[in-house]
Parts: sequence; structure tokens; C-alpha cells
Amino acid sequence: MNTANKLTLLRVAMIPLFLVILYWGFPGSDYAALAVFILASLTDFADGYIARHCDQITDFGKFMDPLADKVLVVTAMLWFVQCGRLPAWAVAIVIFREFAVSGMRLIAAERGRVIAAGWSGKVKTASTMVGLCLMFLPLPGWVTTACVTVIVVTTLYSGIEYFVKNLDIMDWSNL
Repeated sequence: MNTANKLTLLRVAMIPLFLVILYWGFPGSDYAALAVFILASLTDFADGYIARHCDQITDFGKFMDPLADKVLVVTAMLWFVQCGRLPAWAVAIVIFREFAVSGMRLIAAERGRVIAAGWSGKVKTASTMVGLCLMFLPLPGWVTTACVTVIVVTTLYSGIEYFVKNLDIMDWSNL
């Protein structure tokens, strides 16, 4: 269990803490939940950096890091849907993209190819996390609309880019 994997596990442990704080609803709970979300988001960037630069890449990390990231983001998004601050269709787009890219990666793996995270996927992750952070703050409604727009646009762009760049791994003859 190396440092990068410990940070990933810490992020996983922060997800239920994040939810408990939100549902507890004490005065300032939104800010406390935001602090947990920010800390969890920072561990996402830190564990990736440490894994790459300190030669701590493991199969566990390759599996658990993106899973923890997706669960953290979807958990926050579902909270905002419940609160009426995020349309469910936006979350559906995010989830569909994640399933589609994961499916493509499985097909690629069967063919002995690895599809690494692209730059647009990293931009999507960062902009989604920043957008969700902003949505916790008492800002004008147009800011939330802008955040949702950025999340949806970066999600769609990165998903389309993954498929366009990797069309050759799909066997379209069996349609």
C-alpha cells in the first residue's frame, strides 16, 4: 500500500463523510461539505501526481482512482439534483459518458490496447470539480447555469474525442 493508493482510499472514505455532513444539515454544513469535497478533489490530483512521479502506479490505483473520482463527482451531482440545483439530464449525460468510455476501454483492453486518459478528460474532471465547488457557494443563479453548461460541454467534448480518436478499436461490421 503506497502513498498514492492511500490517498485514493482516503478519498473513498471522504465520500460518506461528505454525504453525512450534507444530510446532517447543521448551520454551515454546506461549507463543511464543500471543504471535504475540495480536500477529496485535491487527493485526486495528488495521488495521480505521486503515482506518476514516484513510480507508484499499481493495478489497484488504475482501478480505484478513477472509480473514486467518478463516485465522488456523481455523489455531489446527485445531491444537487435532490436540492433542485442541477437538472437530472446533466447527470445522465455525465454517467452515460463514463459508461461509454469505460466500455470502450474494456474493448480496447481485450484487443491488447490501453486508452490512457486524454487531455480533454483531465480538463473535464477539473472543470467538473471546480464547477461543483462553485455550486456550493451562495452565488447568483447564472453562475450555477454556467457551471452546468461547462460540465455538460466538457463532458460531451471529451467523450466524443475519446470515440473519434479510438474508432479503430470498434468492430462495426456486426451492426
